[in-house]
Amino acid sequence: MVFDRPKRPGKPQPNPATSRPNPTTEGSNPKPEKKVITIRAGSGNGGSRPSGGGGGNGGNSNPPSPWLIDPGFQPDPSASFVEYLRWMRSPDSDHKDPTKVQILQMAEEQGNYRDRLLQLTERTKQIAGEGNTFQVKCLWRIRVGGHRGPESILLPAFDALGMPYIPASTLRGVARTQAIRELMEQEKLSWKQAEERVSRQYFGFLDSTKSEERSGKVVFLDAYPLPQKSSNNGGLAVDMANNIWSWDASRSDLNYSPNPSPFLSLADVVFLIGIRRTRTCDDATLDQVKQWLIEGLQAGIGSQVNTGYGSLVRAGASSSEDTFFSVEFTLQGQLIHGRQRFTQWNWNSGRNVWQTRGIPDAEVRPVAFKSMMRYWFRVFARGVLPSREVQRLEGNLFGSISPTQERGWLTVRIADGQVVQQEARPTAQGKDDPCGEQAGKLLLSYSSEAFSAQKQHIEALCANLTWMMFHLGGLGQGARRPCYSRSTRERAPWWRGSTLIPETDDAFWKLPNNVQGFQERFRQRLNAFYEALGHLADRPISPQRPLEVGQVRSDRWPEAVDTNCRILVCRGEEDFGKPYALAVLHHRDLKRGQNYDANLCGQVHGGVKPSPVWIADLEEYQVVTVFGATQNPRKQYVDELRQRTDRNNFAQIWPLQ
Repeated sequence: MVFDRPKRPGKPQPNPATSRPNPTTEGSNPKPEKKVITIRAGSGNGGSRPSGGGGGNGGNSNPPSPWLIDPGFQPDPSASFVEYLRWMRSPDSDHKDPTKVQILQMAEEQGNYRDRLLQLTERTKQIAGEGNTFQVKCLWRIRVGGHRGPESILLPAFDALGMPYIPASTLRGVARTQAIRELMEQEKLSWKQAEERVSRQYFGFLDSTKSEERSGKVVFLDAYPLPQKSSNNGGLAVDMANNIWSWDASRSDLNYSPNPSPFLSLADVVFLIGIRRTRTCDDATLDQVKQWLIEGLQAGIGSQVNTGYGSLVRAGASSSEDTFFSVEFTLQGQLIHGRQRFTQWNWNSGRNVWQTRGIPDAEVRPVAFKSMMRYWFRVFARGVLPSREVQRLEGNLFGSISPTQERGWLTVRIADGQVVQQEARPTAQGKDDPCGEQAGKLLLSYSSEAFSAQKQHIEALCANLTWMMFHLGGLGQGARRPCYSRSTRERAPWWRGSTLIPETDDAFWKLPNNVQGFQERFRQRLNAFYEALGHLADRPISPQRPLEVGQVRSDRWPEAVDTNCRILVCRGEEDFGKPYALAVLHHRDLKRGQNYDANLCGQVHGGVKPSPVWIADLEEYQVVTVFGATQNPRKQYVDELRQRTDRNNFAQIWPLQ
């Protein structure tokens, strides 16, 4: 049976779920009949009467229902997420069914597993025995195990009754892997040699001829979240992944295609860990295995451990990972968002589909920092290395899935991340309106995959890359524009853009007061980056003779710091609340009629196209990066900046000559 969402508003809608609509319209080919699921107004299942917007008709009262049965169906709060999956609608054959966004949020907000989790954690204490349990706190989010559910929803590990947990087998694997790595480092053994020794003595070695070596000395128990006042659902939280850039193997080039995918992870949870001895285990063995387990959990478990996920520390302790670079930061503007919190359905008449509408949920996400570092690494490396070499090094540093699966050498985490201020509507005067603000401390550390011989070059490359990232643009929504007020506008957003600010007095971050001084400082950082890149690539780098990456046309440009790219620093008077470089970019002379030129400012409607211009406002001056600057309209913008700006307030950073 195939289930479809309601047809276009304005036409009669069948109320009973069992009735069938007319499968054809005049002048169209007959199609197989499909059952239509409707929703009763006020049924309380998450749907709501559309109120317009989204380019559509807000008068229809039948938004899609996520349920296969009676639209008024309400799972009991103690029902696990499995119950929600049982009644989820089947995917539409023509287009993706977005009801999964709504149903994930309903499971997150309505689930109440407190009683069951209390029962499970108490069971762990009784089985493990006195003194054999301890608590670990997740520093951010975690996603362990799991599989793909309906509509390819990525689900975390659930037990037989649908409770989120960490399987005992995962905990055993964490301790065992940590033990193997320590033995390899201490005694310079191969993985196979260390694995056999550790297995024989602690975890069990099936190929052994001795019966006492075939079974493990320690029993691991499943770990469940402790129920908390702020999280009755075991920490279940809607999360989002968005693979924006992907390598095109056929052209060794990049494709831009935002693809947000909602899934579930666990956030800010405390797990109860339980282990116990077998009859052949002594106290020293139990203590050693416990220490390996604690160290392994702290290094991170599950997926995406290099982007802040899965790090677990003992309650009351702090992470002591191998951090080689850190900086406190403030982010102002449209902020980093982890998801859109569902509010209602809207009919999009242009696309002839129902769409979800939501409110951005601001969250300081380490994955945003890692993704931006990855982006700027790729942008700078492509101008001096062949694309295939860049793809290989990018995978080495940041991790990859294809063409080969790699964890990556670099781990990015955030400490003390917080949303200081959500964006507020401006006052009538437009002076005291606060913009959105996030803060935290960026931590860069080595993963277990990093080679000791390369660590010096990894640190140099990442430190200089991070410095350039802070001074080339922002993070999150509106990253290509500096934060500026739209207080004179009638509609949100009241603030646009994003400004990333290092909050430190360290000399490494101190900036010159003039344009020429900044030009010199940026080139120092850039040359240090290329020097480290040459060591990692094991080949000489010649930034004075950059490559030409792809063909540049008026409507096409590679996002690469190559021979066609320009990086400038300039200073001038702001206009209409916009920093000087942005005011010139938005000047009417560079518009196409009344609209911004899509080949200069980018576009959202009619196909997403990112802007080829990045602008960062450093208060004293602006840094402008223009891709494909040898062709109009980008060339015209560069010429306008050069001609309008006093020569003492204008300098070219790239090309170096």
